[in-house]
Amino acid sequence: MAPSRPTDGAKAATTTKPQQPTTSQLEAVRISVRALLSQPNYDDGSTGPVIVRLAWHSAGTYDAASGTGGSNGAGMRYEAEGGDPANAGLQHARAFLEPVKTAHPWVSYADLWTLAAVVAIEEMGGPRIPWQGGRTDIGTKEEDQARLPPRGRLPDGAQGAHHLRVIFGRMDFSDQEIVALSGAHNLGRCHLDRSGFEGKWVNNPTRFSNQYYKVLLANEKEWRRTTLENGVEQFVYVEEEKDQGEGEKEEPEEVLMMLPTDMSLLEDPEFRKWVEIYAADKDRFFVDFSAVFAKLLELGIRRDIEGNVVNVSNVQAGYRSAPKKASTPQAKL
Repeated sequence: MAPSRPTDGAKAATTTKPQQPTTSQLEAVRISVRALLSQPNYDDGSTGPVIVRLAWHSAGTYDAASGTGGSNGAGMRYEAEGGDPANAGLQHARAFLEPVKTAHPWVSYADLWTLAAVVAIEEMGGPRIPWQGGRTDIGTKEEDQARLPPRGRLPDGAQGAHHLRVIFGRMDFSDQEIVALSGAHNLGRCHLDRSGFEGKWVNNPTRFSNQYYKVLLANEKEWRRTTLENGVEQFVYVEEEKDQGEGEKEEPEEVLMMLPTDMSLLEDPEFRKWVEIYAADKDRFFVDFSAVFAKLLELGIRRDIEGNVVNVSNVQAGYRSAPKKASTPQAKL
């Protein structure tokens, strides 16, 4: 069901724009997202982690000083944003969500991507995250395209603590919030042909927990710097083979890895304090992650007392949902 629109008679008397979706409409989208999360032939059997990354990168372009970027607009549908090397591989997440767009053509991509991430986190055992709809999709007009954020605003995993504070500080996040958001690395894995890194952070990358912090701390003295075939450096931990008796060895778990930015959370005293807190207290981590992820998805969005989005572009265009795109991964959009 599409968001309600004025009748023909009303159109003649008013300039009312399409309204924001209702709770019942959005619940139907939630149900559709849940149905597609299990994908046995993709990565570790779930689309959840890559969908979370899609929403994260869509929202993580926000700049508090200029008020530009953020999840409102779904600018990654265009090459100017989608082609940022930091977004490599996210065409898969967008393609996975196209059946939902087909079933609910009224929903904006900006709402779909962010709501899907919230649903995915919950379905993977994570906390319930406050979420409100009303985001609109950037159009093709010149003034719309001017809203697309410049490349280079997303974190670079090869950097350190200073870089994290610069990137997240631009979005007005504190040290505690930076460490809490880093906990999303409990999900998914890196791919050499996408981010340039390779491997997963934890043994079960489709289950949301505080294991990322535990693994980071428990193996602190065992992390070994290594250089990948592409020249990129990361840290790996290889469990020793266990003796099964009679000379047989148990196969070790898959190699776990950490990025230089992950290791910087241990090296920096202020960051480390929160790593230790979250490693020891899963409930505290869930509460803080829920709050900061909700904040991330709302960056750049202004709402009235009833929760309606009141950004100028949204008010002028109404609830604008862009046409459906291809159902298969596209390198360039």
